Amino acid sequence: MKDIAARELKGHNILAVERFWDSTFWMIEFTVLRPTAYGEPGDEMRLFLTEDGYQSALQSQQRREIKIKRYAHVIEGHVYCKRNPRSYSRRLPLTA
Repeated sequence: MKDIAARELKGHNILAVERFWDSTFWMIEFTVLRPTAYGEPGDEMRLFLTEDGYQSALQSQQRREIKIKRYAHVIEGHVYCKRNPRSYSRRLPLTA
């Protein structure tokens, strides 16, 4: 199975105009698990979202309609990838 980053995703292209809108704050890449407005089961998608759209996607994930694989913060069209908090905390030095 190919990595999600190596495949062409449905939804927004990485250079989509939505990425550069002032109201866009998030990019998510996800797999659709159940039929929803996002798509059909098995679809892999990328969307650039406003804060409200991102909260809606998180609610869809809680309802197990989608599974978010990757997410990033978007500022003025620049995509800043978020780290997995657990992997980041493992790298921090232990303090006594």
